[in-house]
Amino acid sequence: MDPQASALSAAIGARVRQERQSRRWTLDQLAECAGVSRRALVNVEQGAANPSVGTLLRISDALGIGLPALVEPPAGKALKVTRASEGAVLWSGGNGGEGVLVAGTAPPDVLELWDWTLGPGDHHASEAHADGTREALQVLDGVMIVEVGAQAVTLAAGDALAFPGDVPHSYANPGDQAARFSLTVFEPGVGTGARDRWKEPDAC
Repeated sequence: MDPQASALSAAIGARVRQERQSRRWTLDQLAECAGVSRRALVNVEQGAANPSVGTLLRISDALGIGLPALVEPPAGKALKVTRASEGAVLWSGGNGGEGVLVAGTAPPDVLELWDWTLGPGDHHASEAHADGTREALQVLDGVMIVEVGAQAVTLAAGDALAFPGDVPHSYANPGDQAARFSLTVFEPGVGTGARDRWKEPDAC
């Protein structure tokens, strides 16, 4: 990993470990709540992995804090400014693409704002998010194909799309020029479902 990615992984790992220990959960408890392997969770906490967005979503949902909270320190201010180049790069494509989380709100109703770039031929597949998740995007440059469940739509610069995020979906760039789009994700009730799944009083 490059230094910036390494620093981000370390920060995410420290936040996950802090949140887990504050709840007095074991690694096994959080792994079960999040639906990830114990080994994957250990790697995340040690900052030794570059986890997928899906893995981070499952962990943040289980902790009930939302994805934005994993990539930034707690803030008591009413305003949270993210300057250019300060967003968290949580996905990198094989052809130069990046998925950058640039802003987000606190749970239980989490709103995320992303700046995405897909290099020529880049493809990002996303598993279904929590029930009730909704997404909306607008293409800023280039052409891209969005698949939502069994449906696929081709979008050009200026086109926009709103769709359910609680089904599998993907973004792809079929062209020979970079495609860029802005994405918002709304996930209601973060953490509540995970708490219902775990029986013990001090767990999720």
